[in-house]
Amino acid sequence: MKVTPWEVEGKIDYDRLIKEFGTKPITSKILKRIEKHTGELHYLLRRGIFFCHRDLDWLLDKYENGESFYLYTGRGPSGYTHLGHLIPWILTKWLQDKFDAELWFQLTDDEKFLFNQKLDIEDAKKYAYENALDIIALGFKRGKTFIFTDTDYSGELYPQAIKVAKKITFSTAKAVFGFKNESNIGQIFFTSMQSVPAFLPSVKKGKNIPCLIPLAIDQDPHFRVARDVLPKLGFYKPAIIHSKFMPSLSEGGKMSASDPQSCIFTTDTPGEVERKIWNAFTGGRGSLKEQKEKGGNPDICPIYQYYYFLFEQDDKKLKEIYNSCRSGNRTCGECKRELIDRINSFLKKHQERREKAKKVLDKFILKS
Repeated sequence: MKVTPWEVEGKIDYDRLIKEFGTKPITSKILKRIEKHTGELHYLLRRGIFFCHRDLDWLLDKYENGESFYLYTGRGPSGYTHLGHLIPWILTKWLQDKFDAELWFQLTDDEKFLFNQKLDIEDAKKYAYENALDIIALGFKRGKTFIFTDTDYSGELYPQAIKVAKKITFSTAKAVFGFKNESNIGQIFFTSMQSVPAFLPSVKKGKNIPCLIPLAIDQDPHFRVARDVLPKLGFYKPAIIHSKFMPSLSEGGKMSASDPQSCIFTTDTPGEVERKIWNAFTGGRGSLKEQKEKGGNPDICPIYQYYYFLFEQDDKKLKEIYNSCRSGNRTCGECKRELIDRINSFLKKHQERREKAKKVLDKFILKS
């Protein structure tokens, strides 16, 4: 298993990650506190897809004592948005609605240029604005959602980033991120840029404002560093809530934009969706006869995981899909055909909203 902000490989052991990263599991007690304020629990919380946190209990203490919080998340734009990217954004949208919170959304075009040898800055910037259309298409609130690329908003970010950078030694960056002598100096500096939205609204408003960051667990190292530094600058540590990875359509691993066959992009056509799903790995048996006799294994099946992560939000119906696969009453072909229909129905609506987002993009984008 390898989990860094730039590489995720192997079978992911989430319990081991909790221990190695030093996070805390999200307990039923914390879920009840959230539900007290929201009236319900999002399925991503109910199912443990968001599974661990840093200082979520502290954030709820602050909220219950009258301090509103804002949300911060982001995306490294190395390609088009795939469905796995949507998981943290979907919960972020729900949190914005339930807590009427501002969202600061960082598109790290500089990061992708610095860490991807094949990507130039113009392409990273192009993908950033393509990704922004997907963010807007999910329905985030205009006037409370602020989207920015690092290069276009650098006039605001850089003066704060150098304050962070001054507090981080190379030995710390090397220990956390595994940098080597051949690592370029932009890579070494970058985490300072990613730290800034965790306190920038506090700078702008002249007072400390709690921050909650929903993100996939691979991005946690950036904020371990930020959480050490920000109190030295007089700011709150950001609270963080971590999600699991939506699995690859191939056997093992997570979705990756660099492997188009491993994932469904929000820009895929119905034909592309159909081809990818039909070619996907499953937990089925070698023959239909064996499937009916012994049943399938949904626990290792990415097709079932697509239902679990995104395409069946009713827990009772999800359990029926699981049990019918286990018993052999549901074939892989049936599961795939139904999933193709669900994905294409979702994408049809999303792509329509994505097209409309082009007309209001400037209402969401921040520039220096």
